[in-house]
Amino acid sequence: MRYTTKTEYGVVCLAHMARRSTNGAVTVKEIAEKESFSPDYVEKILHTLRSANIVRSHQGKQGGFSLARHPSEITLKEVIEALEGATFDVFCEPEVRENIVCTHYGMCGIRPVWDRTKEVLDHLYGGITLEMMAGGERESRGLIAVER
Repeated sequence: MRYTTKTEYGVVCLAHMARRSTNGAVTVKEIAEKESFSPDYVEKILHTLRSANIVRSHQGKQGGFSLARHPSEITLKEVIEALEGATFDVFCEPEVRENIVCTHYGMCGIRPVWDRTKEVLDHLYGGITLEMMAGGERESRGLIAVER
């Protein structure tokens, strides 16, 4: 499973917004310069996140983007679903790929593993908020009990 740069950059942009000490709008230019991302790509990502009610856009001199909700109310699952469509695609599911007909679907031994993988990821990502991720690597590792 691999997420696209759209999701990776989206999470970085949102963490940048969550770490700001003021609640004012952040410009695309500010994020792009700080994170060394293409301004056009940042803008595209933020528009997608706006459509998912994760960020708001503001017009005018003080314009830019801000979080639509407090960082503690925005989950990683929500961000991934907004930018990828799902946390994990079970490729053979009829709901995911209507045009694929698997002759083994009814007696497949692999599908339950993929289904459970999706459930575990949804649960994990649903419990991780933007506020938690904005704290930095040490805090994030503590959240999921990962040691290196």
